[in-house]
Amino acid sequence: MQRTLAILERLAAEVQGVPLATLADELDIPRSAAHRLLMELAELGWVRQSRERGDYMLTTKLVSMGMNYLKASGVIDLCQPILDRLAEASGELVRLGVVDVDHITWVSLSQGTRSGLRYDPDQGIDVRLSCTSSGLAWLSTLPEDDAIALVSRQGLGLPPAYGPNAPTSMQALLKQVRAVRKQGYALTCETYAPGLNAMSTAIVPAGKGAVGVLAMSGPAVRLTESKMLQWAPDLMAAAQELAAISAASPLFNRAYAPVPSA
Repeated sequence: MQRTLAILERLAAEVQGVPLATLADELDIPRSAAHRLLMELAELGWVRQSRERGDYMLTTKLVSMGMNYLKASGVIDLCQPILDRLAEASGELVRLGVVDVDHITWVSLSQGTRSGLRYDPDQGIDVRLSCTSSGLAWLSTLPEDDAIALVSRQGLGLPPAYGPNAPTSMQALLKQVRAVRKQGYALTCETYAPGLNAMSTAIVPAGKGAVGVLAMSGPAVRLTESKMLQWAPDLMAAAQELAAISAASPLFNRAYAPVPSA
C-alpha cells in the first residue's frame, strides 16, 4: 500500500507522465514491482500510459474523486461567494485552507487578477508552516509547545529553497508567531518565495480551535505591505463570516488536538 500511494503522489506532481524507470528509481521500488503495481492501477482506471512515450500518468479518476469529496463536504458552496467577493474587491488571489488536525491544505481559491502579473499557486498541497503567512496565522492559535512540535515535524522552510526572508531558526519563527497572536493576522514579505507577499488570518469559530485559514497573496510589487494593512480588516471580517458558517461543513471539524501522551 505504501508503494502504491507513493506512486500516485509522484504521478500527481507530473502531469506529462513519468517513465517506469524514473518512478522505480526515485521511489526505491524494484522495477518489476513498480511495473506490476502500475499495471494493477491501470486495470482499475487510476493510471494510464501515454501514447507518445509510454510514460505513466494519472487519469482524471483521482481528480474526480477529490472534487466529489469537496462537493459533498459543502465547503465550496458555502465559502466560494465570500472568497470571490474579497478577491474581486482587492484584485488579488484569495485562498481558503482547512486544518486537518496537524496540517493545512488549500481547498479553494478565487483569482482577483484577470490579466497582467498574477500569482497562480498549486492547489491541494499542504501549507509550509514556518515561512507562510497562513502557517504563522494557524501557529499563533496554538500553544507554543504544540507549534514547535508541528514545525519540527515538517521542518523549517529555509532560504534559498523558499523566500529570502524565511525565518532561519525556531527562535525567529516564534518571535513572528507572537507578533501575529497580538495583531490577529500575519503579514509576510518574500518568506515563501522571492517576489511574493501574503497575509493570512485564522478561521476560529466560537468555542473551537482554528478550523482553517484565509489568505490573500500576490506579487510584491503590487501587494505591498501598506496595501496588505489596508485590506487586513476586510480579510478578518471575511474570516469571521467563514467561522460563522463553518459548522455547516464537516470539513471544518478537524481542528488541531494534541495527541495524548501514553
